[in-house]
Amino acid sequence: MEFFKIRRDIPFMRHALIFNLVSLATFLAAVFFLFSRGLHLSVEFTGGTLMEVSYSQPADLATVRKTVDGLGFKDVQVQNFGSSRDVLIRLPVQKGVTTATQSDRVMAALKTADASANLRRNEFVGPQVGDELAVDGLKALAFVVVGIMIYLAIRFEWKFAVAAIIANLHDVVIILGFFAFFQWEFSLPVLAAVLAVLGYSVNESVVIFDRIRENFRRYRKMTPTEIIDNAITSTISRTIITHGSTQLMVLSMLLFGGATLHYFALALTIGILFGIYSSVFVAAAIVMWLGIDREDLIKGGVKKDEDPNDPNAGATV
Repeated sequence: MEFFKIRRDIPFMRHALIFNLVSLATFLAAVFFLFSRGLHLSVEFTGGTLMEVSYSQPADLATVRKTVDGLGFKDVQVQNFGSSRDVLIRLPVQKGVTTATQSDRVMAALKTADASANLRRNEFVGPQVGDELAVDGLKALAFVVVGIMIYLAIRFEWKFAVAAIIANLHDVVIILGFFAFFQWEFSLPVLAAVLAVLGYSVNESVVIFDRIRENFRRYRKMTPTEIIDNAITSTISRTIITHGSTQLMVLSMLLFGGATLHYFALALTIGILFGIYSSVFVAAAIVMWLGIDREDLIKGGVKKDEDPNDPNAGATV
């Protein structure tokens, strides 16, 4: 399905160097902020005080969150637990302040706002993501990256594998750079969004790569640069439909999902935008600079009794 069809190929690769210099500058800035400022980790990573509070009627989470924020606590997580009358509150660790002191201050403020507030549980919780889990997560990420490279190397060619991995890591690092620069809270939902972007970006790159391979078989008189431009131009309609639909859903979560989904949707929004950009101006450009040509993708040659101008002539891919 196509909403529109572009008759002339857009010369994307003509401007590839400029866009990749911009991309490189953005990537290096993201790395700099990651090392200089670091990520602002949430309670799941740092641990803190866990409180379970019950009410006589359905609790207003916005009011509870505003009340706790008014005490000077930052990055507080407030959510329903079990029923609409039970609320789970996570408070970050504060130096020199005990769990009992934190809970006493919070309960005093909550009872002032609603006298029916009752503390049912209060305890200190350690980080949900410990060192062992973090190491296992990094190992899993490494296996995913290697697996993607092996798949693309077998499905296409090793130059495509290298280009796709560089483009995907480019997207992930830039997302983390945004969170480091603005000191947005990095939580488990945000981590899930980053991993989702990794797979999402690969999908867009594979679509373009598949069209490039098809074009090498069909258009025998085109140069590699012209073939790449044609592949990107011919998939633009599909890109707009797919990513536009996804972005509408993510945007609805960003605007109406509340505080719980805000940073999750924000990470996905950044990832989708940079995923489109990197598939065109990073992955495709790297493939071009690595010198991809027909011999890399087509096994065999044109037979003597075949017309070289026939788009169906030659070996299969």
